[in-house]
Amino acid sequence: MPRGMLLKSEGFASSLFDPGATLTLQDFCKQNALPYADMGHPIPLDVFVSYGRAFQERLVPHLEQRNIVAIHHNPGTSAFHLDVDDGTSFAARNVVIAVGLSYFRNVPAELKKIPPEHRSHSADYGDLSGLKNKDVIVLGGGASAIDLAALVHEQGAKVRLIARRAIVLMTKMQLPRPLHERVRNPMSGIGPGWRSRFYTDAPLAFYLLPRETRLRIVKNHLGPGGGWFMHDRVVGRVQIIEGHRLRQASHRDSDVELRFQTASGGEKRLTTEHVIAATGYRVDLRALTFLDDDLRGRLQHVEWTPVLSSQFESSIPGLYFVGPAAANCFGPLMRFAVGAGFVSRRISRRLARSAR
Repeated sequence: MPRGMLLKSEGFASSLFDPGATLTLQDFCKQNALPYADMGHPIPLDVFVSYGRAFQERLVPHLEQRNIVAIHHNPGTSAFHLDVDDGTSFAARNVVIAVGLSYFRNVPAELKKIPPEHRSHSADYGDLSGLKNKDVIVLGGGASAIDLAALVHEQGAKVRLIARRAIVLMTKMQLPRPLHERVRNPMSGIGPGWRSRFYTDAPLAFYLLPRETRLRIVKNHLGPGGGWFMHDRVVGRVQIIEGHRLRQASHRDSDVELRFQTASGGEKRLTTEHVIAATGYRVDLRALTFLDDDLRGRLQHVEWTPVLSSQFESSIPGLYFVGPAAANCFGPLMRFAVGAGFVSRRISRRLARSAR
C-alpha cells in the first residue's frame, strides 16, 4: 500500500488475532497515545504497520524471515522439502500457504506489452514520488484505485481515474447507529448487512453451500468502492471517467495510448505518460511459482483456486491454504484480517491432532 493510505476496515475489525486478545489495535493505540475509535476513525497505514510489528515482536518473537524458493513433495510420502534462497533446505510434515495477495496481481492483458517504466500495478507502490508532475491514468474503481488517484494528485500529477462502472464512494455512517439501522443492517467485521453477518459468523455453513453459489457470492459480494473518508480528496480534484472499458493499449516513445469502449458503444482514445492498473487481484495457483510443477499439477482446483477440506487442507495431505486463496471455499471473510480467528483456530486444532 502506498504511504498515506487509510485502511478501509473499521478499527474494531482491524486487530490481529491472538487467542487471549492481549494486543488489539485499540490496546496498541492507547499504549502509544494514538487516536482510535471502533468506528468512524480511519486507521492510517503507518499506524497499522507499527501495530503489526509490535504484535510480531511480542507474540511471535521466534519468526524467521527467510525466502522459500521451492516446495517439493513426492507422492506416497508425508514429507515436504523446502528450498531456501540461501541454498539450504529442510523437510516439513505440514505446510501452510499464507501468502495473501502478493502473488495474485491482476494486470489486464492489454497492458502487458507496455514497458514497465510506463505501466505498473497499484501494489507496486510504497513511495509515489516518482510520479510527481507526470500525466497518469489510474484504471479501476475500487479502494486502491480511488486512494491512489487521490495520493498521486497530491504529488502534483495530472490524474484521470477511469472505471468500467460508476465510481462508488461509501457514505459516512451516523454514529452511534440508530436502533432501526442496527436491526436492519447489523454490523460485521466486513461491513453492515445480514449477508455480511452470515459470511462472518457462519463460514462453515458457507462451506456447505453448492459450489456454484459459493463462487458467485465471492465474485459479487462487496464490490469495488472507496472509503467515505476519500470523498473530499477525490471529488472535484481528480477527473473521473466512468463507463469506459479498456480494449487496446500501445506504446510510442514516452507515451501510452489507451483505447476504450464507452458505455454508449463508441470508442475513445486517451494518451498518458504512465498507466496504473489498480485492477485488483485474482487468485491463481499457477502464479505460485515456488510450488514445483508436479506438486501444483496434483492439486485439485476450481477456476485455479484450491479445493479445500473443512480444515483448510488441500487435496495433498499436509498442504493447507489460508487467506484469499480459501475464499471460494469459506467465503468473503477470508479476504479480511478479521477472518484470522476462525482460520487459526481451525488449522491449529487440526495440526495438534496430527502431531498427536
